[in-house]
Amino acid sequence: MRVLTPEILDYLPPDDPHAIRSRRDLARINGVMGQGAIMARALAGFPAPRLLADLGGGDGRFLLGLAKRLAKRWPGVRAVILDRQDIVSAETRAGFAALGWHCETMRGDIFGSLPRLKPDIVVANLFLHHLDDAALTRLLALISAQARGFVACEPRRSVLALLGARLVFALGANHVTRHDAVASVLAGFRRHELSGLWPKGGHWKLEERGALPFTHLFKSHAP
Repeated sequence: MRVLTPEILDYLPPDDPHAIRSRRDLARINGVMGQGAIMARALAGFPAPRLLADLGGGDGRFLLGLAKRLAKRWPGVRAVILDRQDIVSAETRAGFAALGWHCETMRGDIFGSLPRLKPDIVVANLFLHHLDDAALTRLLALISAQARGFVACEPRRSVLALLGARLVFALGANHVTRHDAVASVLAGFRRHELSGLWPKGGHWKLEERGALPFTHLFKSHAP
């Protein structure tokens, strides 16, 4: 069973030194997990979007890395980061501009923000595991009504992933990241848990599986 535990980073002010350090830790952890490569491969078959929404995208560094992988196939994308905080730096925004992408942030609750966007594609990296099943059911229904494609890379709830989470200290991770890494895995997914929450009916093509070493991939695509 999933176990949801509050994560420390979610409650720290964005300029708190521990939060800043933890966001740097997360960038390293994303690299170790191969999140960017996994998501880019999952998105490769989608038509180029005009508007892409990133749920809980934080400082935008993960999405920028994704844009670097996709910009040649997907020129001129408008990317909107939905988050409770606007912490995307000028340097990161300039990185998007250099690729021919336009990056925006939209602060607030995703259930209010997402319907106003009507994106072509929605992505989520290490975000869905923060939500309980009731909120996930509501969010997935909203995504299916708004977008043509959705890809999420989440923690895999497994013994191997839990071991990896307990070893993040070896990457120099601070106490916030060490706590949150374990909490993330315990709240993560396995088997077809997200597919079971996706709205029934329609002709969506769903893919849900583990992706080595520690990722759980969920992909949905409308015909």
